[in-house]
Amino acid sequence: MAEITAALVKELRETSGAGMMDCKKALTESGGDLEAAVDWLRKKGLAAAAKKAGRVAAEGLIGVAAEGTRGAVVEVNSETDFVARNEGFQDFVRKVADVALEVGGDIEALKAAKFPGSGNALADELTNMIAKIGENMSLRRAAGVSVGDGVVCPYIHNQTAPGLGKIGVLVGLESTGDKAKLEALGKQLAMHVAAAHPQALDRSSVDASAIERERDVLSDQARASGKPEEIIAKMVEGRLRKFYEEVCLLEQIFVIDGETKVSKVLEAAAKELGAPVSIAGFVRIQLGEGIEREEQDFAAEVAATLGG
Repeated sequence: MAEITAALVKELRETSGAGMMDCKKALTESGGDLEAAVDWLRKKGLAAAAKKAGRVAAEGLIGVAAEGTRGAVVEVNSETDFVARNEGFQDFVRKVADVALEVGGDIEALKAAKFPGSGNALADELTNMIAKIGENMSLRRAAGVSVGDGVVCPYIHNQTAPGLGKIGVLVGLESTGDKAKLEALGKQLAMHVAAAHPQALDRSSVDASAIERERDVLSDQARASGKPEEIIAKMVEGRLRKFYEEVCLLEQIFVIDGETKVSKVLEAAAKELGAPVSIAGFVRIQLGEGIEREEQDFAAEVAATLGG
C-alpha cells in the first residue's frame, strides 16, 4: 500500500475537486492508488469525471508541419518559457517538425534522422542545443497523419510563431471532392479538436478498458438510487451515450455552430462537395500533458538562499 502523503491528497483534490477529508478517505480505501481513488469518489458522488492528465506544467513548444496529404506534430520541452521564446529554439522545433514530416511519428527514428543543415543526427543536435542554451530539453512526442486522396489540415492554438504554439492539431480528411473546400472544412474541424479534445473518432475506437471503467462507475452511481436492476441498466446505457458524446469526435457537437454533430457536418459537406467526406485520422498534442513540474515554496527557497 502506498503511503498516503499530503502531496498525494493534494493531487487527488486537484484532479477530482473533492474535499480534503473525502480525498484522504478515498486514498485509504483504494490503497493509495490515485485512479482508483478518483473512481471511489465518483461512485460516492463526490467528484467529477477523472482527469487523467496531470497539471500541465512543462514548458517548450509544439511544432506542426503539413504538406498535401501528410502532416506531423512534435513536442519539444524546455525548462522555462523564456527558452520557448528564444528564436534559436523556435527554429530548432520548426526543423524537428519538418524532419518528422519526412520520417513519421516514431521518436527513435526521428532522433536518428539527419538534422537539416548539419551532418548530425537530430538527437546530437538536441544535445548541442542544450549545451548552447544551457537548459535541459527533450524531444518528448511526435505523431503523424496521412491520407490517400484528400488533405491533412494543421492548426496551432496559442501560436507563438508560425507553426509553433501550445496546442498542435492535425486532421486528415479523405475525399475526392474540391480540395480548397475540403481544406476550409479541415481547418474548422482542427479548431474543434483543439477546443473539444476528443479521445477517439467513434465508439468502436474508444479503448475497451476505458468503457468498462466508466460502466463500473456509472453502475455504482445508479445503484445508489435504490431502483430495480432493470431500471439501473437503462440508466447506465443512457449515461454511457452521454459519455460517448463527450469523447467521440463524430458524436461531439461542432463547436463552430454549437448545435450540429460532427458526423452531420461531414454529411452536409459531402453533399456540397459532391463526394463522400470522412475523417481518416486526427491527433491533438498539448504542451506538457501529463508532466508535473516540482512545486517550490518560494518563501522557503528565498529563506534557504539567505541562510535563514
